[in-house]
Amino acid sequence: MAAVNVRISVALRRLVQWKPVVTAEGATVGEALADLERRYPGLGDRIATGEGAVRSYVNVFVNGEHIRYLHGIDTPLVDGAEITILPAAAGG
Repeated sequence: MAAVNVRISVALRRLVQWKPVVTAEGATVGEALADLERRYPGLGDRIATGEGAVRSYVNVFVNGEHIRYLHGIDTPLVDGAEITILPAAAGG
């Protein structure tokens, strides 16, 4: 089980007591996201579907690499890895 830092975008910070970085544990991105939901109820619903897939409008990066180009939510984590969660922004 890896201990990781998770960078939270401003759009989601109210769910983590306005902290820009929180910690999570997990061997994979999916496990770390589940740990975040346990620590901060409601955050997981904003990031993933009930089936555990990352929502289409949320971008998740591990050490700067989009998980879409790695192994998705099964991307393995190591101690000290950094996850960044960025909901897509729309504008006009």
